[in-house]
Amino acid sequence: MLKIGDFSRFARVSVKALRYYDELGLLKPVKVDEFTGYRYYSATQLTQLHRISAMKDMGLSLEEIARLLNEDVPISYILDLLHIKQEEQKRKLEVEAERLKRVEEWLVGVEKEGKMPEFEIVIKKIAPLKVLSLREIIPDYSQIGNLFQKMEAYLKKSGTQMVGPPMAIYYDEGFKDKDADVELIFPVAKEVPSKGEVKCKDLPGWDRVASTIHKGNYNTVGEAYTALGRWIETNGFQTVGPCREIYFTDPRSGTPVDQYVTEVQMPVAKA
Repeated sequence: MLKIGDFSRFARVSVKALRYYDELGLLKPVKVDEFTGYRYYSATQLTQLHRISAMKDMGLSLEEIARLLNEDVPISYILDLLHIKQEEQKRKLEVEAERLKRVEEWLVGVEKEGKMPEFEIVIKKIAPLKVLSLREIIPDYSQIGNLFQKMEAYLKKSGTQMVGPPMAIYYDEGFKDKDADVELIFPVAKEVPSKGEVKCKDLPGWDRVASTIHKGNYNTVGEAYTALGRWIETNGFQTVGPCREIYFTDPRSGTPVDQYVTEVQMPVAKA
């Protein structure tokens, strides 16, 4: 028999881990000295310990391993568990592959331009929102200010407060010189009465949007759209919904136009 320290060295598993495995019933010592409390193991237990390590490497939790080792589980349970772990590892590989692709894109861009990329593109999940909505066909994009005036008049009259930055959703498939279908969105904390063109509703979220930040005059926001479109095509995505612009800067605050901050989001899915 081997003392726990010697067994730990042979197995290359910490004493702390061996004691924890004992507590969980994963690997119990063959003997515990009743006077000293020393744990003793047999060399034959290395096979069991290696199996535990192999299962951990596959992503199984210690609780799952304990059940597989210590209970008379049906083969169907084992197969189902392994299929679940297989899918989890596939998803991890997909995430890592996407990260590698982004690193390679940055590498190519920095080597080509000799500087950091102007637009960073990220994929994120967007939660649903309780919002006030005003959707109209406007003569051109410069007229979105009229929507802001109508919405702000409603806020003032109703005593409602925004709880986040305003956004605009653009429903047309492409850029339009006139008659643009635009929805102005003001996030609110709770349900408020709808009145006329202003509606209170739940704005759906998106599982994945490609997002970037534009800094500067609204007239140059097209550069962000170009960067997003290029990234979406290069990375094998496709757009699946209307784009959104989130306005983090209030032009009335006196902020210089070159300091305006706008987030552009495009809902996407793998092509």
